[in-house]
Amino acid sequence: MKAIIDCNSFYCSCERLFRPDLRNKPVVVLSNNDGCIISRSDEAKQLGVGMAGPYFKAKPLIEQHKVATFSSNYNLYGDLSWRVMETLRTIVSAERVEVYSVDEAFVDLTHIPPHELQSFAIYLKETVEQWTGIKVSVGVAPTKVLSKLANRLAKKHKAATDCVLVLDTPRKREQALQRTPVEDIWGVGYRYAEKLRRFNINSAYDLAKHNAEWAHSHLGGVTGVRLLRELQGIESMQMLEELDSKKMIATTRMFGSPVSEVNDIREAVATYTSRAAEKLRRQQSAANIISVFVVPKEESHTGRFRHGPTISSYTSLPQATSATHELIKPAVALVDRLYEQGRLYKKAGVMLSGIVPDDSIQGNLFAPPEKNKHRLLMHMLDNVNFAMRNDIIKFASSGTTRDWKMRQELRSPRFTTRWEELFKVS
Repeated sequence: MKAIIDCNSFYCSCERLFRPDLRNKPVVVLSNNDGCIISRSDEAKQLGVGMAGPYFKAKPLIEQHKVATFSSNYNLYGDLSWRVMETLRTIVSAERVEVYSVDEAFVDLTHIPPHELQSFAIYLKETVEQWTGIKVSVGVAPTKVLSKLANRLAKKHKAATDCVLVLDTPRKREQALQRTPVEDIWGVGYRYAEKLRRFNINSAYDLAKHNAEWAHSHLGGVTGVRLLRELQGIESMQMLEELDSKKMIATTRMFGSPVSEVNDIREAVATYTSRAAEKLRRQQSAANIISVFVVPKEESHTGRFRHGPTISSYTSLPQATSATHELIKPAVALVDRLYEQGRLYKKAGVMLSGIVPDDSIQGNLFAPPEKNKHRLLMHMLDNVNFAMRNDIIKFASSGTTRDWKMRQELRSPRFTTRWEELFKVS
């Protein structure tokens, strides 16, 4: 059996953890640059606040009902996510936990006797909530797809399920399939849902009655067959081991306001490169390729601005490296290649690829080997910045004023990751 543990309205739950006065009150969290709504509490949903809609459009409704509004606080969310996942690893062992996203994890429960699944699922839920303060829902079923389906129903019918649903009998699974619209199946997007409805397939139960040949022809080949088998209770998606290292590292941000000066974009890209290099060193890797992209802001015929096409370029490095200064130099050169005077730019980003372990970097006859002093320097830089925070040491190319920095006008304190912002109890 598989379980999925899903944090309820995760970003809102993180904000409420240190604001008990907001319990049972509407809360929303905004995206980068305070642009869109990316998390809503149940109370905000009931008021009609839409998901992923522009903040400025929902602002009158939010102000009318005094909805608590927060900018994204990724330092806080990342730390609390880690605490939730560590709690799960403590309960069932690390090899049985597969982190699926910042607020979701699959857990292998094959070691739990069938008659104890319900009580163990409740224990999982209560332990995570007691140890971390984050409310969660738990869905248990023979496959990943069915466990996602169970979790959705558990969360949708909280009064009846108390956010725990175990599909441990054929009858329970059949009822759950009948109650799930086809568009709510994990892995079925909007277009596939429309296609399935043309075949008079309106629920997960309708889809589960088809055979593998039909799924292969009409549901994306092997992927569709796996989905169908999972709905039928046949495990086809194995638990995956967590990857020790990423194959590509990216750092992207929206600017606080559109920028037109090349120096501002250089500073932003240098800053993003520093952050990506830090992530690279954290997993003891080096990169062979660096890519930079910028997103212009175009003016349409209506006089309003819209996103322009993403403009990108990349370069291969003479030798794989994780040294920040050796990555900033080609990144800034790529900015000069992409920049067009007179255009406004809304976003930029840096991607590192061609990643290899830093202890097995292939030599280059035409480039000097990476000096150990560079590695030691970067190690000292990371240690100081981790201890002091806020990039206390940075490269001059990253700038000092950073007028382009992302807006976070409504961000709460970083209660768990900054000494000066620790939650105070009096």
